[in-house]
Amino acid sequence: MTQHDSALPELLAALQTGDGVDLVRELARWALQELIELEATAAIGAGRYERSDGRITERNGHRPRVVSTKAGDLQIGIPKLRQGSFFPSLLEPRRRIDQALYAVIMEAYVSGVSTRNVDDLVAAMGIDTGISKSEVSRVCARLDERVGAFRNRTLGHVEFPYVYLDATYVHVRDDALGQVVSRAVVVATGITAAGGREVLGVDVGDSEDETFWTAFLRSLKARGLGGVRLVISDAHAGLTAAIRKCMTGASWQRCRVHYARNLLAVVPKGSQEMVAAAFRSIFALGTKVEVEARWDEVTDTLAERFPKAAESMRNARTDVLAFTSFPRAHWRKVWSNNPLERLNKEIKRRSNVVGIFPNDPAVIRLIGAVLADQHDEWAIARRYLSEHSMATLNTPRDTDPAQLEQPG
Repeated sequence: MTQHDSALPELLAALQTGDGVDLVRELARWALQELIELEATAAIGAGRYERSDGRITERNGHRPRVVSTKAGDLQIGIPKLRQGSFFPSLLEPRRRIDQALYAVIMEAYVSGVSTRNVDDLVAAMGIDTGISKSEVSRVCARLDERVGAFRNRTLGHVEFPYVYLDATYVHVRDDALGQVVSRAVVVATGITAAGGREVLGVDVGDSEDETFWTAFLRSLKARGLGGVRLVISDAHAGLTAAIRKCMTGASWQRCRVHYARNLLAVVPKGSQEMVAAAFRSIFALGTKVEVEARWDEVTDTLAERFPKAAESMRNARTDVLAFTSFPRAHWRKVWSNNPLERLNKEIKRRSNVVGIFPNDPAVIRLIGAVLADQHDEWAIARRYLSEHSMATLNTPRDTDPAQLEQPG
């Protein structure tokens, strides 16, 4: 019996009992599920059990989801695929972002933050007349409630062995100073013990100093963040000091991509490609012993011609190679901050539409919505790391990582 077939007995029961509310709700759920199944069939290229040359993957059960409608909360199932992911367009995964962007633009407009971006968007959306501050306040309050619930949710439901930290910057109007200032937006994501990904938190502040980062990390721990084995970030002084203070018991992985840029900065331009190739060769090897030996070999090779580069590598060795103490299957996912960098690009893409935010709450409103929707999409996507490979985290550290699962 299929997911949508199972709705028929409940629909018939509602018809027999004559309960009008239940009948409407069950009809809505059945119709929504039918439409989702039809869209999934189109995405797969074949119906269930259907032989077709157009089939690109197979179904793999359903993931439960609650959808809020005028008929009430509906419990539906989103089809899972063996390869790739599927999310029905009916559920509009980006609607929350669009609402937040609309609210930010309206608030900027009524607050007098007039930039070309804001003026053009106001005209395009047709909100340049008949808009009041009270209306904007109501829209913002509704969004703040949703984003606030997401930002303050508990993190104690599962352990997060891997945590990524990074920051980006946006422009905000500071009424007290009477000028536009740059504000730091810090974001944390994590990989769960089962291999899934979650957005852990977001905040906005004056700068990436130690005090701000410390307060942010402590807020994550107060919400239940635990089981952290490795923190991945760049080497910003304020951030690394906060990690040492707040994440005791966890190792720190210095992002290899950021470090490579730092390394090449002390090498003459004409020799940078040669040094970059030698540096990349370190990460092509398959065991902790081989990687460490190659690191030392490259360091010694650079010592005579590029003493500053060699000194940098000697000082950074432990932090850049922290990933080698973890399962081989995880190396590519944890030796850099690239997964979070991609999320930051989406944040910048959305914030660039606004240009200048009217205040800090508007920043949280839009970026919080972007992150909340990304979090929801990750919840229905394939695991970022396999459950089997995550289980190897409990393998004693003196086990050769080469004996563990190889990356796929």
